[in-house]
Amino acid sequence: MTRSQSQPLARSAMAYVLAGGRGSRLKDLTDRRAKPAVYFGGKSRIIDFALSNAMNSGIRRIGVATQYKAHSLIRHLQRGWNFSREERNESFDILPASQRVSENMWYEGTADAVYQNIDIIDSYKPEYMVILAGDHIYKMDYELMLEEHVKSGADVTLGCLEVTKQEAKAFGVMGVDKNDVITSFVEKPSNPPTVPGSDNLSLASMGIYVFNTDYLFEQLQRDADDPDSKRDFGADIVPYIVKNGKAQAHRFSKSCVKSEGEEEAYWRDVGTVDAYHEANLDLCSYEPPLNLYDKDWPIWTYSEITPPAKFVHDDEGRRGAAINSMVSGGCIVSGAQIEESLLFTGVHVRSYSSLDRAVVMPYVNVGRSSRLKNVVIDRGVQIPEGLVVGEDADLDAKRFLRSDKGVCLITQAMIDALEE
Repeated sequence: MTRSQSQPLARSAMAYVLAGGRGSRLKDLTDRRAKPAVYFGGKSRIIDFALSNAMNSGIRRIGVATQYKAHSLIRHLQRGWNFSREERNESFDILPASQRVSENMWYEGTADAVYQNIDIIDSYKPEYMVILAGDHIYKMDYELMLEEHVKSGADVTLGCLEVTKQEAKAFGVMGVDKNDVITSFVEKPSNPPTVPGSDNLSLASMGIYVFNTDYLFEQLQRDADDPDSKRDFGADIVPYIVKNGKAQAHRFSKSCVKSEGEEEAYWRDVGTVDAYHEANLDLCSYEPPLNLYDKDWPIWTYSEITPPAKFVHDDEGRRGAAINSMVSGGCIVSGAQIEESLLFTGVHVRSYSSLDRAVVMPYVNVGRSSRLKNVVIDRGVQIPEGLVVGEDADLDAKRFLRSDKGVCLITQAMIDALEE
């Protein structure tokens, strides 16, 4: 594809989102859905952040590779991301593992999830490929990363976070020279390399890669021919290029999108119940570290048609109210107290109940006189009258999944077990 010098690089790029992982550390939240399909922020799903970044960056060719329990994810994508028009050189492809290469092969790894769809990618003739993880919360302008990739002449450019050396042990970590050319890449090292001039700062991979498309295809074919490969970008593709080509580190601080009130670059891997709970409640702060109200960088998603939220009753002890909370459309807070909580669409909280630091997914019904503190409640759960959670740690651990930080995950199966 030829491109005029005035046209953004993003218009010659395709974003390819890897959304096939389960996310087992989220426990029961991913029993019925892939991690990228988990609800986040009152209206969205986790995958909406990577997709919105691509859209807001100017990328109009997007593919999403799905695999694990993909139905709810695919349904969300069909409902919320079906506005691309081919006549405007736009496309949105959902690419489930479908035994296209072999009758007994699912996607074997992140690299294989791209390799199996080379023919579909090639049909659009993108000049650049932006490979994205579909399970992180952040705002980033990929155009700026594309510019660094082209300017540096790199074979691959990796998005990276500046983290402490101790935090880096949980990531793929890159060693770099003074120009941020990557000199080494190791997965979850016990002794992570640090950046030049610092003894305690490392560069951790964000799972974001930029390639020239032709070069990527060459590397995927070479990797597919290697019987010892794990078919993975972090384990195979990137280390090979670091050794045999040029790999460039792109620091998130260069392209993160900060809205009004955001002091620091915000990136979260909401891969545990504690991290998920905390990131959702971040949004309820007076000055949230992640601003969802920025019209210049909207988070696109599928929005249900719902009536406004409603708060009813104004009697002593039975007053519908919410403080430092986010309450989505279709919710009814009926004579209940809500504090520092996030309610997704269609939640009904009945009289004399209280929620404190609760993340409540869509269409949950909270029965009368319930007291719930430090909880994550899965979609559609029917909380029985008088249930108390968050006041007795030992009892909570017997009935629900209680995290190290005392957050209780509640599913309908756990509620049903209380009545047996």
